[in-house]
Amino acid sequence: MSDDDTAPRRSHGRVRVSPTSQPRDLMADPPVLQGAWTARVITLVPQAFPGVLGESLTGKALQAGHWALEPIDLRPFGEGKHRNVDDTPAGGGAGMVLRADVLSRALDVAARGAPNRARWPVVYLSPRGRPFDQATARRLAAGDGVTLLCGRFEGVDERVLEDYAIEEISLGDFVMTGGEIAAQAVIDATVRLLPGVLGNAASTEEESFSNGLLEHPHYTRPAEWRGREIPPVLLSGNHAEIEKWRRAQSEALTRARRPDLWAALKGEE
Repeated sequence: MSDDDTAPRRSHGRVRVSPTSQPRDLMADPPVLQGAWTARVITLVPQAFPGVLGESLTGKALQAGHWALEPIDLRPFGEGKHRNVDDTPAGGGAGMVLRADVLSRALDVAARGAPNRARWPVVYLSPRGRPFDQATARRLAAGDGVTLLCGRFEGVDERVLEDYAIEEISLGDFVMTGGEIAAQAVIDATVRLLPGVLGNAASTEEESFSNGLLEHPHYTRPAEWRGREIPPVLLSGNHAEIEKWRRAQSEALTRARRPDLWAALKGEE
């Protein structure tokens, strides 16, 4: 019997019904359990979703209704016959900027049914934002959902960020063509922390950043490969010694590869 055969069946009484301006494909759209964590993504390329989020454990959890994904196409909110969503930068310069009036219409639609900003933040994926980390993923997972705004071109009109008090998050010190890949990374890191997605809560407790350290090395069969053996302590059956070894490895890796994390950890002690 497979894991899928033993999984609990969904209750029809717990299925959430949400209003939408777009017709649903009832055969393709999975039912969503009442209270399921939801990611709404405002994007010019809604066809990019679910992308990799529809695969593996996140995809299975999505199909099971444990979380929901609602891409919101920005184009229909555009201006004029051609649904323009951008314009030239005020003051001159290269590129185009997403218009505040267009974005506001999409944001207002995304806010329906999500009035509590403390539990449902609005996030703009931006290289100037605060670095995304495991603590942020845990904070998002503890809420009801998130609305992610994916920029394009040179970015978005600053006024919409100010007026809607939008939080800015960055994946790192680099620039991408749009926020969609960053949005998928944020969603993946968050969804895997939701109850029932990984199936083993200990998996998230022992990984990198959960305790301020990088994760220790992992090994599996075969016991010897190309002249490299699994460290004997891991085969000893002595769990106290194994834990001590793993902690030492985590500390050594963190000191060598992330001195910033190591300094922060030592500063807290």
